[in-house]
Amino acid sequence: MIITRTQIYTGDGKGKTTAAFGLALRAVGHGMKVIVIQFLKGGNPSGEVVAARRFGLFDVESFGAEDFYLPIEESAEHLDEALNAVNRVRELLVSGEYDIVIADEIVTAMHLGLISEDDVVETMNVKPLNTELILTGRGATQRIIDEANLVTEMREIKHYFSDGVPAREGIEK
Repeated sequence: MIITRTQIYTGDGKGKTTAAFGLALRAVGHGMKVIVIQFLKGGNPSGEVVAARRFGLFDVESFGAEDFYLPIEESAEHLDEALNAVNRVRELLVSGEYDIVIADEIVTAMHLGLISEDDVVETMNVKPLNTELILTGRGATQRIIDEANLVTEMREIKHYFSDGVPAREGIEK
């Protein structure tokens, strides 16, 4: 049996979700079964999600209020959706059905106070040895960094968003 790991993609730079979806694509190419659980993304799906669904590459389930935007206003719907997503990730990890479980934006949900750091650590701890767990999002704490096996920080050096350029389909969304 291959012993798997927990990976985190964090930081204020662009590319955390895209890196996780790239890993998912690589894994599918090697015959692995992958699922992505998205936190905070109940609205319009990104291009990565559309492609995964269109071509049947891997499963994607999205949780989050339709009206999500930053800065987030804590609401019962946001809190419920985040908790539902955490529970779904744990259920999938324990099931052993997937080789890779990606919890997209779970770290951001924690950073925004929708779930606790304990929720994230407990999720990491239910991971069986034969399932890779990928966590993404801004604001990884030292505690979850210490619990992980691989942590990559995306750091923004320069971004055209600061010049007022909106997110573009196919590039940022």
